[in-house]
Amino acid sequence: MALRRVVLREGAQGDLEQATDRLLAEAGGDTALAFVNAVETAMRRIADRPGTGSPRWAHELDLPGLRSMRVRGHDWLIFYITHNDHIDVWRVLHGARDIAGAIAGPGEGEH
Repeated sequence: MALRRVVLREGAQGDLEQATDRLLAEAGGDTALAFVNAVETAMRRIADRPGTGSPRWAHELDLPGLRSMRVRGHDWLIFYITHNDHIDVWRVLHGARDIAGAIAGPGEGEH
């Protein structure tokens, strides 16, 4: 089966930009680059095997199809929904964050 296209929603794009900017400022370029590389690797894993992500938050938030995958080596989670032709990445959030509040926030239910 061919890899599905990964589409980042506006929230996910913003999450990644903020995380990268913060890592650059607080930990330096090497750490920020390692984070970006780890996120890209996780996105490839999701595209290759979308069913391997955890459905935990789908149950907790009553959002059928929502899955999450941890970014290896980092305390970040990628939240996504699989469609026939693509993977819809909703958010990329730090594990210490209010996950339920961030995902249920304004605009996240739009398609």
